[in-house]
Amino acid sequence: MFEQTFKNIDNAFREDDGCSTELDYAEQSSWILFLKWLDDYEKDKETKAKLENKQFIPTLKKEFQWSKWAVVKDKAGKVDFNKTLTGPDLKSFIDDKLFPYLKSFRNNAENTNTLEYKIGEIFHEIKNKLSDGYSIREVVDAVDKLQFKSSEQKHELSALYEEKIKNMGNSGRNGGEYYTPRALIKSIIQVIDPKIGETIYDGAVGSAGFLIEAYEYMSQSKSLTTSELKTLQNKSFYGIEKISLAYVIGLMNMILHGIESPNIIRKNTLEDNIQEIQNKDRVDVILANPPFGGKTEKKHIQENFPIRTSETSYLFLQHFIKKLKVGGRCGVVIKNTFLSNNDNASVALRRQLIEECNLFTILDLPKGAFLGTGVKTVVLFFEKGNPTKKIWYYQLNVERSMGKTNPLNENDLKDFINLNKTQKLSHNSWSLDIEKINSKTLDLGVSNPNIVDDIDERTPEQIISEIEELENQSRKIIKSIKETL
Repeated sequence: MFEQTFKNIDNAFREDDGCSTELDYAEQSSWILFLKWLDDYEKDKETKAKLENKQFIPTLKKEFQWSKWAVVKDKAGKVDFNKTLTGPDLKSFIDDKLFPYLKSFRNNAENTNTLEYKIGEIFHEIKNKLSDGYSIREVVDAVDKLQFKSSEQKHELSALYEEKIKNMGNSGRNGGEYYTPRALIKSIIQVIDPKIGETIYDGAVGSAGFLIEAYEYMSQSKSLTTSELKTLQNKSFYGIEKISLAYVIGLMNMILHGIESPNIIRKNTLEDNIQEIQNKDRVDVILANPPFGGKTEKKHIQENFPIRTSETSYLFLQHFIKKLKVGGRCGVVIKNTFLSNNDNASVALRRQLIEECNLFTILDLPKGAFLGTGVKTVVLFFEKGNPTKKIWYYQLNVERSMGKTNPLNENDLKDFINLNKTQKLSHNSWSLDIEKINSKTLDLGVSNPNIVDDIDERTPEQIISEIEELENQSRKIIKSIKETL
């Protein structure tokens, strides 16, 4: 129903000089979609307040509400073109009045968990990139046709938005950091198995894929009571995101998937000294794919961690271990080189991991699992509180070349999910006793013992005999050639 509307929105972006990539399309559609969602959300709250004979106070001043500037309609529900801005007037209103007003919410909000604060955060750094007021009018008109009211409408909108994020992740540049294959996320969540009442955290939230899929998994795990649903909505999912674009997209993505007040903060997770994390700050479950692929952190950031390193993902792993409650579980994606690198930081971090946590499963992913990057990755599954005694490995083999048209899918991971339940041994899975690893290097590298290279079992005499036979055949061929000349 809404697919054509999304296509029309993207077409308007393509025709505008201010937008040039899928990242721009996702960013610009996000803030416009957010304001339309906010208008529908507030209308529902107003209706509910009237039915309960309560006073309703709108979040935005009247002149900044969607129905007062985006598409103004008369009493008959028809567009009032005399009051609806377009062209230069519309662009001037958005840039000079709307955005400054919405930015001010960040400073005026009571706390970071309020809707007002999130509005301020969204519009604090993001800016309107659409350069043509007539292009803006096309986009706004298209978005106005979308409805965020019924569960069916929200489901369709969330699916379309998810596709937009996926396209952004496939678009090259740094888009890949915002999108983790959903099939992989779902598999990680099945292994970790978060429960109603547990707190779920992602310190590198990106487009919020892990939190959204955890929400879907938990909301469908059983028939929820009103209290459980409220807990799931407001006290279950927490995230931090450094990049403004990802923050906005993550917020919008969670809202579209039914989490109306996401507990996401925009900041650099690694700026906090992990020694200051207290019991009240700890969580039950961590699901994450922190940045990897050569990114580095400055020295003042590294000083927040006992194991100092410029590798961002290593700092995140230390943060996650510290952030978990005793008995808490974590599923985290990391470069496979972490398992066997022999530098001091890698060895020290592996030691901390296996001494403080039960690293019970390592999933080895094939090259190409993450579109747009050739980096080989693994997923670490661990529980905090007891040292590691045995690790179950699974090497995922996908017998095809993965790409945009044939990405990693849930069927690829089905065998892993089934075998992991009992940690059964197979051609693709094996176990490693921690006592058998090198106590100095602590090398945990993936080495499937079931894959054995072909060994030449011929004796030296047989090899010499075969060489002599080949030489005789060569002499005969050369002699035959000479005789024909």
